[in-house]
Amino acid sequence: MIFGKKIRTLREERGMLQRQLSAALEIDTPMYSKIERGERPAKRSQLPILANIFQVDEKELHTIWLADKVLDIMADAGDLKNEVIACVQKSLAEGNRP
Repeated sequence: MIFGKKIRTLREERGMLQRQLSAALEIDTPMYSKIERGERPAKRSQLPILANIFQVDEKELHTIWLADKVLDIMADAGDLKNEVIACVQKSLAEGNRP
């Protein structure tokens, strides 16, 4: 949902309509609306298009997009969320995974 909120904010700040963004992404407006509401994930291939339209760093959008994926996976983690994140951080710090 972080990604959807971000692109909605960027769109509104620029006074753009959802139909303009959906046309640029070559999807229908209801589909774009679902992306903004967090009901459907954006495709990775759509990130450069959105970054270009909004004139923002693609890395920023990619980071938020990935964070949404992690949050989606973590929804089922229950009380283990903090332990899982700590385990991932430790593994990354040790260079165990790219």
